[in-house]
Amino acid sequence: MRRYARTLVAVALATTVVSGTAGWVAGNAQQAVTGPPPGTASWRADRLLGRELPDPERDTPAATARFFAGLTAAQQQELAVRHPLVVGNLDGAPVELRYRANALALRASHDPAFARLAADPDRRFLAFDPRGRGQVAEVFGDLATARRVSAIVPGSDIDATTFDRTTDVYGTPAGMAESLYARTGPGTAVIAWAGYTTPVGLGLDAARGTLAEAGAERLTRFTDGLAAAGVPVTAVFCHSYGSVVCGLAAPRLRVADLVVLGSPGMRADSVADLRTGARVWAAKDPGDWIGKVPHVEFAGLGHGPDPASPSFGARRVPAEDAEGHTGYFAPGTRSLRAFAAIARGAYDRPAPAPGTATATGYPPSSSARPTMMPPGPRR
Repeated sequence: MRRYARTLVAVALATTVVSGTAGWVAGNAQQAVTGPPPGTASWRADRLLGRELPDPERDTPAATARFFAGLTAAQQQELAVRHPLVVGNLDGAPVELRYRANALALRASHDPAFARLAADPDRRFLAFDPRGRGQVAEVFGDLATARRVSAIVPGSDIDATTFDRTTDVYGTPAGMAESLYARTGPGTAVIAWAGYTTPVGLGLDAARGTLAEAGAERLTRFTDGLAAAGVPVTAVFCHSYGSVVCGLAAPRLRVADLVVLGSPGMRADSVADLRTGARVWAAKDPGDWIGKVPHVEFAGLGHGPDPASPSFGARRVPAEDAEGHTGYFAPGTRSLRAFAAIARGAYDRPAPAPGTATATGYPPSSSARPTMMPPGPRR
């Protein structure tokens, strides 16, 4: 009888998710961009080097990294010029080569929607895919010298045109990444990753996990590609619907820290259910409207328990002054100070007595060191 009652409650709550009474209202249905980058057919047919090139869809990022390691600098540059959209999005390719290829692809684009991205030659893009609403990933800091690298995974309404919009700056991946990097400084780098098709509005796409499933595949391959290129990501910060992406990717993400903020759920019942060796952190401002969304999952709708609830088991990040759903990375907030400490690895310092604040502003930890260090060489 109790189980039946819980089911009825879940149905009612899931219904409110898509009817708009809890804040999720009509949105435009999206088709996830998947598969290899544009230009792959031409890339596969190219015999410039007298042999097959690594396949963007079938070969692993590690195999791609080994291929490029065997080329001369001139050969690498020739491939970037001939196939900029492939090389710029090819996980496992050298970072500097991807910057060059994406700069070429952006300059060659005739779509005015991407003109702002191409306007500044000093910007460094690890990905640019013009399909759909456009996908992009930008680097803040120097990956070649960074000892710790973080990635930002955004939520709904983000694409190549809203990636760095000037309104609601700290709700954009570029704004979040720039703010975090300004706080962490030298020795770190932050990647603003808008590399998946996000929901538009707060309709059915936002209540389902379909787009997140596709995004989780792309995020996993992206981070694997950086690790293969010698730049492992150590922390991932996941905002709003982006935390659904990260929850589904968690078992395969080889990172030290997984941080969710303003999360509707991670499609997991608890930290243990995520099956990750990373430390899991959660932040939620009491004034964030996401708190009005029912934290349930039923018949494919909703994303499960609140990661910021004590029962979920995540380490809490202070966020009382974050001011709403998109204020977590705003300068001067406790949440940004905590995020910076996590990004720098400052939680390696001995934990203070229970209930006391730390010098860096992050919440006390149950252990003094990470439970898992990032794979591969540390730069």
